[in-house]
Amino acid sequence: MIRGLVALVLLAALAACAPSTVDAQPAGSCLPPAPSVVPPAASGPRVPDVTLECFEGGGVVRLTDLHRPAIINLWASWCAPCRSELPAFQAYAARAGDRVTVIGVDTGDTRTAGAALLQDVRVSYPTLVDDQRRLLAAVGRSALPVTLFVDAGGGLRYLYNSTPLDEPAIDRLAQAHLGVAA
Repeated sequence: MIRGLVALVLLAALAACAPSTVDAQPAGSCLPPAPSVVPPAASGPRVPDVTLECFEGGGVVRLTDLHRPAIINLWASWCAPCRSELPAFQAYAARAGDRVTVIGVDTGDTRTAGAALLQDVRVSYPTLVDDQRRLLAAVGRSALPVTLFVDAGGGLRYLYNSTPLDEPAIDRLAQAHLGVAA
């Protein structure tokens, strides 16, 4: 009887170690559903394989599993250039619709300060949290803001890390690097 119980416990433990078939972006993700057709893998540099929590509403997002063109903007409430460009990203996201997904990443910040800025600017596009600055480190940068232009196959087409972007500049970069016009 004890052997049977031990065998049952071992089977349960092994089952818990089995690979999961659950998508990296569960139903609780803050992103809209990914397209049903997975694009071919991109050649060249890839977006870092980082999984981040949604700022609100639970869920996680694995950046390598976006399967859609995306503009990922890393920002923080204490970053003056970030504060000035957030309204431009909001306006661009509203115009772009489902042609490109704009994603914000509150980087090295507190949720309280980040939430206050999101509310002030009225950001409605998906926002993730990276209080440990993992994505910033993975792209080899230390200063904010940073904006990544990622194609549908996960290719990192362009990394922008300079002066604050305005809406026309975001549009030009999206057209040049993603082939997407808002």
